[in-house]
Amino acid sequence: MRSLATLRDATRTDAPALATIYNHYIASTCVTFETAPVSADDMAARIADTQALPLPWLVAEGEGGVVGYAYATRWRARHAYRFAAESTVYLAPEQMGRGLGTALYTALVHRLRAHSLHTVIGGIALPNAASIALHERLGFRKVAHFEQVGFKHDRWIDVGYWQLQLEPAPAPA
Repeated sequence: MRSLATLRDATRTDAPALATIYNHYIASTCVTFETAPVSADDMAARIADTQALPLPWLVAEGEGGVVGYAYATRWRARHAYRFAAESTVYLAPEQMGRGLGTALYTALVHRLRAHSLHTVIGGIALPNAASIALHERLGFRKVAHFEQVGFKHDRWIDVGYWQLQLEPAPAPA
């Protein structure tokens, strides 16, 4: 692994750095469908809401501070979906290609297994070869493709979904 970052649980104090990372993707890319920047307070609330579920929100901390993050949210709100999560990972742009995304996502999947989840779903705005490669490297497989479901930066965007079944688990009582 080429990453020299330390992985740990996110805290409220990470929110400004996380907002900076995420706001780059909001302003410059179509990988997120948000169109307005998020504040540090918005990000702190998202961390708290996720951890209250309780689901993991991990950060990667390098020499210069927080350089990436990964987290999971509930796939859907209805009770029958309680064993499914949606996963997300973002890196500071200069951290791409160093193995950090793989380290974060691997740690996130490990934590989701520990939470007794049954499946993890990653949504990818297309095209995005790097994100597809990351998901498939970790065993996710493509299960859906929705055409032109988002409109950002003056173009229509497709979204694909990749799914990873975690250890087979007996049906809950």
